[in-house]
Amino acid sequence: MPRKSRYIGVLATCGLLVAGFATAAAARTSAAPAGTTSLVTDINKILSDPRLAHSRSGVVVKSARTGETLYSRDGDQLFNPASNNKLLTSAAAFHILGSGYRFHTSVDSTASPSGGVLHGNLYLKGGGDASMLASDYDNLAAAVAAAKIKTVSGDLVADDTWFDNQRLAPFWAWDDEAWYYQAGISALTVAPDADDDAGAVYVDVAPGAAVGDPAKITVRPQTSAVTIDNHVTTGPKGSADTVSMLRRYASPVVDVTGSIPLGGAVYEDEPSVANPTAEAADVFRRALARHGVTVRGATTSGATPAGATQVAGHDSATLGALATPFLKLSNNMIAEILTKSIGRKLTGQGTWPAGLAGIEAYLKSIGLDTSQFRMTDGSGLSRADLVEPDQLVTLLTAAEKEPWFSTWYNALPIAGDPRPMVGGTLASRMTGTPAAENVHAKTGSLTSVSTLSGYVTDADGEPLVFSIMENNQLDEPITDIEDAIAVRLAEFSRTHAESGAAWAGQLRPGSSGAPHLLPDGRDPAGLECSWTRTGC
Repeated sequence: MPRKSRYIGVLATCGLLVAGFATAAAARTSAAPAGTTSLVTDINKILSDPRLAHSRSGVVVKSARTGETLYSRDGDQLFNPASNNKLLTSAAAFHILGSGYRFHTSVDSTASPSGGVLHGNLYLKGGGDASMLASDYDNLAAAVAAAKIKTVSGDLVADDTWFDNQRLAPFWAWDDEAWYYQAGISALTVAPDADDDAGAVYVDVAPGAAVGDPAKITVRPQTSAVTIDNHVTTGPKGSADTVSMLRRYASPVVDVTGSIPLGGAVYEDEPSVANPTAEAADVFRRALARHGVTVRGATTSGATPAGATQVAGHDSATLGALATPFLKLSNNMIAEILTKSIGRKLTGQGTWPAGLAGIEAYLKSIGLDTSQFRMTDGSGLSRADLVEPDQLVTLLTAAEKEPWFSTWYNALPIAGDPRPMVGGTLASRMTGTPAAENVHAKTGSLTSVSTLSGYVTDADGEPLVFSIMENNQLDEPITDIEDAIAVRLAEFSRTHAESGAAWAGQLRPGSSGAPHLLPDGRDPAGLECSWTRTGC
């Protein structure tokens, strides 16, 4: 894996600045309910961190049992939610599609085979399955061969018409288009592994046999939808690994440059593909060939004719099961596929406008004021998304009454659990504190945006819901500030005296210095840890 690091920027600590900011913050904070004075004081103190001096903070904490607001600062103000947007999308998907919803991929034809020959086209029809692996396409190809088809006289037609052909959502950053966490959305796609990063491939760079030799590069899954331009040489043993790769904008070409030491570890990264539909069709065609099925025609795209008969099919795991990689790893592609799937179910149109309208209708039905927020995508990659902390707390409270709540709740990242598909993006956060294996919450990170919203049980056993949203900060990451608040909530007690000291150890001092960039020039500090492979 490439070496990727984070950095923590700092502002010089000044007692007068901290005190002044704390005073101003308190003026914007609602009055403390009975028994919560120390909690309010402590959260205000946490939010007086000098790294937040020029940023915006919105924090809301409520009792899930009584609905009482225990803390609120700017809860009615709009913030960019980053991946907290996935809370809105996933809840709507569970309600509208159902926890048992499955994505279907099929291989269809309009003719029956005769003497091993299918006279006509073979259609590969996608239904938006983000979890389709190369092995799943291999199983489909095996089923085609088992149907006694040895030759297809016509074309292999890739049918991605379940969704529209708009690949990227509005307001997405162009410079993230090359990476797996912002891959194009298609109804027909391939994921390189069980993380379900649809529309991406792994590119592995290994040293050559001798110093000066070109590096050996492989693509997984193998596909002609990606072209490698290899400019990596093998350096002396023990030399620096300077490998970097970047897919050219709107192009299938991935430029790989630098040097890799002789005998060194394989460098791996995960660019997106320019055309996910073409990748899926290519992976399937290669699988057909392995199973002895020859397609005489070209690989084309188009709609499957009405009345076509299914030759082979594949159903995904249920939405309830897919929610784990979706929410634990903050999978953007699943979020957008669910958004378009909602539109397809409600209106017959697999588009962002149709899906977002369906999501907003559900949110309005459970009490959110949809006139006071904006969703332009399902994942939160968009800089135009805006929502209030109050609205997220309303959602979290309403979700507890839904029949699918326990599945959704357990799919959220769980603080301090090191297992990737349990702790997710909170795997290394809040470890060894009362919040560990207690907080179930969704993280959110973009440059100058950091959010955390979810559930925690306090020291009295009272369930709390909370939303913490930070925008416009210059220094990153500031997740320790969110963690300190969550830990304080886990320690909170109305019935026992509190020292208020335990949470203080959660704050970690910043370290000065320039940001450490990834080899391709990206700054990992403003991205979810699961997107940069830095560990969570």
